[in-house]
Formats: sequence, structure tokens, C-alpha cells
Amino acid sequence: MAQQKKIDSLFRIINSQQADTHNTRAYILLSEAYRDFNVDSAEIFAQKGIDLAKTRKQVKMEAYAHNAMGYVKYYKGDYQASIAAFQNYYEAAKRNNDKIAMGFARNNEGNVYIELGDYLNAIDKYNQALELRKEADDSMGIAMSYNNMGYIYKDLGDYEKAISNFLFALRVYEKMNNKMAVGTTYNYIGSVYWRKKDYALAHQNIDKALQLHGENKDNGNIAICLHTKGAVYGDEKKYDSAVLYFQKARPLYEKNNDVRQLGLISADIGEIFERKGIHDSAIVYFKAGIQYNNSIGNKRSQASLYTGLANSLLHKNQLAACKQYLDSSFQIIEGTNKKEDFKNYYKVLSDYYKASGDAGNALKCLDMYSIYKDSLLNAENQKAIADMQTKYDVEKKDQQIKLQQSELLRRNILLIGLAALSLLLLLLGISYYNRMKLKQQTRLQEEIMKQQDFATKAVIEAEENERKRIGSDLHDGVGQLMSAAKMNLSAIEDRVSFQSEQDKQAYEKSIALVDEGCREVRAVSHTIMPNALLRAGLSNAVKEFIEKLDNRTLKINLHSAGLNERLDSNVETVLYRIIQECVNNVIKHSKANALDISLIKDADGISATIEDNGKGFHVVEKQKGDGIGLKNIQTRVTYLKGSLDIDSAPGRGTLIAIHVPLS
Repeated sequence: MAQQKKIDSLFRIINSQQADTHNTRAYILLSEAYRDFNVDSAEIFAQKGIDLAKTRKQVKMEAYAHNAMGYVKYYKGDYQASIAAFQNYYEAAKRNNDKIAMGFARNNEGNVYIELGDYLNAIDKYNQALELRKEADDSMGIAMSYNNMGYIYKDLGDYEKAISNFLFALRVYEKMNNKMAVGTTYNYIGSVYWRKKDYALAHQNIDKALQLHGENKDNGNIAICLHTKGAVYGDEKKYDSAVLYFQKARPLYEKNNDVRQLGLISADIGEIFERKGIHDSAIVYFKAGIQYNNSIGNKRSQASLYTGLANSLLHKNQLAACKQYLDSSFQIIEGTNKKEDFKNYYKVLSDYYKASGDAGNALKCLDMYSIYKDSLLNAENQKAIADMQTKYDVEKKDQQIKLQQSELLRRNILLIGLAALSLLLLLLGISYYNRMKLKQQTRLQEEIMKQQDFATKAVIEAEENERKRIGSDLHDGVGQLMSAAKMNLSAIEDRVSFQSEQDKQAYEKSIALVDEGCREVRAVSHTIMPNALLRAGLSNAVKEFIEKLDNRTLKINLHSAGLNERLDSNVETVLYRIIQECVNNVIKHSKANALDISLIKDADGISATIEDNGKGFHVVEKQKGDGIGLKNIQTRVTYLKGSLDIDSAPGRGTLIAIHVPLS
């Protein structure tokens, strides 16, 4: 109703036929109002706004009218025309020296390039927008630029950078107390975790967005968040929950008369039913989506709907109808030239030809599908993006410094204005400033430590995964081949008569060598990833490791207590590697004949001591050296948030004490 009242008011202004900026602006606002439910009418109003602004020499209005036209062309899927309209928006804003509008123009161009999959041009336009917004001191626009960069990194799969950019934008919006923008950014962050398959964090962030939009009673953004939440459930294969949230969003879109979003959500519901194999329901929703898009002249997402409908009809063996909708899809894709749509189109077309018995065309279409799939991951384009990322990271740091300097400048001006106040207030102000600075430094240090933890964890986990892979390959690959070779050689003995005792002895030696090889492969694979650690825990794994060592040259005593219950698998694995490294160091370097190992778990955590009676060493010199043994031990202990003490000196053996807290 509010929207209709606004439209009626705008028509009254138009009918007044006054040749002023209000009249021109009314056409532009009508274009913005109509583009969600009647794109053709929106295009007419935008063109009228452009013509009037040029005739009346209203440069500012001309810029806004070109912007409205850019959105219309974008919604219609005419991306090249959309880019041209946003370029006209930029040139008109430039003539008016409106840097905020110039920034929006470049930003909108970047949005279209993302739709085309041209990330290099998108990043270039976003960087231009960011520079213009810096010059204009446009905090809202700067935050928007970081949100857009986050979207690019999300699409490229660089999720850490995506979240970093979204969090930067989030801080700016929170300072501005812009709850709508904060909610929208939380929804973006939820989308990143969705892409990462971290569904719990995805739902958590989307729920934050829903709460904020609910407080603002913002039905449009509530619907978008519900829509996103449904998509996450769909990716989790929780199809009933996905449909439930999609159906919650639909009436809100209908209430806002948002026909474009109704087309998108119909496509998503159709895709869910398609995944479930309920092709009749999928066909209903795909057709509904097509009807919504046709009603507003929206071709932007129409190709994917036609392709989805064709795929559903193919499963129903309605080949003629399938081909008809594939042809409709191709007509749109030819205009948009969107690679993702081409990829999906050729996949379904290949399946159609296969079902029709046309193997030749099926193979050709499958080749085209592969070409478009590979082109989406074009290595050259990715390299160019990586180069641009480096430039962007530097610019981001510069922006952070500029914001900090601006904050300091404002505080200094405030101090000068309050110079007449008492000395006590001045001291309190300085004290407050120092506390804030200390908090910022503390947060920065915490973030650095967190990143270091992430890096250490990644290295250790990669090492363990590689050990498991090598151990499995040795056991299941080489080990099985050796065993098979032994069986084949053994079978030969019954079928072959040896010419001499010498031949028989040579045969038996070969059998013995193969048998020894089997044992060696098994021993190496069990050392790399011990079965006892997987089956019965840390204590038994260490015991099994020790029992395999030669106790004639090194007598090892093991004492363990409190390890009846299993620990976290990561803790067990890392502690096992630490003890394994320590024992190997004793065997290689210490020349000891006695070794005591103690493993004790109590309320404070796990304590491990490894003590030998070997030749010892200078601890400080070893730690400064280039050996990696002690460094590996220290890295693993640090990963477990534990402490490491080494007591040794030449001639009196070595004691290594480790304590790992358990939280």
C-alpha cells in the first residue's frame, strides 16, 4: 500500500507538467519503483528521465537517470547495455564533480562484471570506486566496496579474505549504527560459511541478520535471509527444511510485490524438487519462475529456469518439450554470454541427445560442457586476479591507516576545544585514549596469535594426513603386491621340480626376501600411522612402539597412569609424534643404554617425561642450531598450548618434560 501511494504521488508530479527537477526525478523514481515487477515500464520511465534531464540541462538528474537505466538493463540480462548505462552515469556525475555518485557508478559496473564472471574487470572497477569514496570521505560507500570485494573472494573460493573484507565493512556499519547494513553483511558472512560447508556458522550468522531485520521490521531483507537459509539447508540435503524456509520467504516477497525475487525463489524450490526426484513438482515451480520473469521482462535468470525445466522434462521422457525449452534457454544465453549458463545448457543438451539416441551430438555437447567448465577456472585470469589482490591488500591497509589518522585528528580537535577544562578532565581524557589504544594493540596481538595457531594447525594436520596416506598406500598397495608375489612364488614350488639343490636354495632365498619385504612394509606403515593409536589410545600405542625397539642396546621403562579414557584424536596423535621424535633422538644421538618414559594424566592435564643416561648436550646451542628435531617437538607442544622444558648438559644425560593442559 505504501508503495502504491508513492507511485500515485509520483504520477501526480508528472501530470503537473512542471519543467523542474522534481518532475524529472519523478520519472527516475518511477523507474526504480517499477523495476521489480515491470521491467519494460521501468525502462520507459528511465529513458524519459534521461531525455528530460538532457533537454533541461539537469546534469545531476541525468546521472541518476542513467543509473536507473543501468539497473533496468541488468535486470533484463542485457549486461553490455547495463555497463554502458553505468558508464554514462559516471560521465554525467564527473561533469557535476559528484565523486560519491562517480564511486557508485564504478561500483555498479563491477557488479555487472561479476555477473559475467569477469573478475579482473570487476576488481578494477571496485578499486576505482574505493579510491573515489576515499576522496569523498564516504564511509558508507567505503564499507560497500569492502562488501563487494568480499563477494569476489567468496566466488573465487578465498573464504578467509572474503570474511576479512566483510568484517571490515561490518565494523564501519556498526560505528554508523546502520542496523540494516549490519544485518545484510551478516547474511553475506553466512553465505561464505555456506560455501565453506560450515553450515553451523552459516546458520548462526544468518540468524543474527534475521534478528536485526526483524527488529527493523524490514520484510524485504527478512525474506532474503530466509531465502539464504533455505539455500543452506538445500546444500545440506535437508530438503524439507529448505522448502519450509523458501515457503516462509515467498509471502514476504509477494507482500512487497517483489516479482524478481519470486522468480528466483521459484527456481530454487524447483531445483530442490528436482534433486529429490519429484519431477512433476519441479516442473510446476520452474514454470512459475518463468512466468514471473516473463511478467516483468526479466531475462537475467531466465536461462537457468529454462534449462532446469528442460532437465525435469527430460526425466519425464518428454523429449520434444525438453528441446523446446533448451532452445529458449540458448536464445537468452546468446545475449547474456554467461559462461555458467552455457555450461549447464550443454550438460542438459548432451543428456537430451543421449536420450534421443544421437551419440555423436551428445559427445559434442559434452565436450562443449567441459570447455565452459574449464573456462570458468581459467588459470590466466586467476593469476591476474592474484596480482590485483596484492594491490588491493596494500590499498586496504592504507585505508585503515587513514581511518585511524582521521580518528586521532578528531580526538585532537576535541582536546583543543576542551583545553579550558580542568587538568583532571584532560588527564582522564588521555587515560581513556591510552586504554583504547592498549585494547586495540591487545586485539591485534590476539589476532596475530590466532593466525599463527591456524598456520601451525594446518601444517601439523597436513603432515598427519600425508603420513596416513603414505601408510595406507604402503599397507594396501605395496604390501598387498608383496603378499601376492609371495603367494605366487609359493604356488610355483608344487608345480616345478628343481634341477639341483642349489636351485632350490636360490628359490627359498627369494621366498625369504619377499617375506622380509612384507614385514618391512608392514612395519613402516604401522610406524607411520600405528594401529594401536587408532584402536586403543596413546598409552598402548607408545607401548607397542617401544616393544618394537631392540632392548639389548637400549633398555626402556614405560610408566603410564590416568590414561584409561581416550583423549581427543588430535591430542593423542600429536603427543605420540612428540614421544616418537624424542625416542628417535635418543637412539640416534645420545648413546644411552637406559631410557625412562612417564605418561601421567590428572586434573591439570597430561605430563610426559623422557629421561636418558646418554652423553647430553648444550641446550642453548642446540636450540640455536639448524636441526629440526627439537624445533618439531617445540612446534607440536605449542600447537597443544603446552609447555616444554629441556634439562641437559654434556656428560649427564637429558630430561625432557612436557605438560599439556586439557580443556
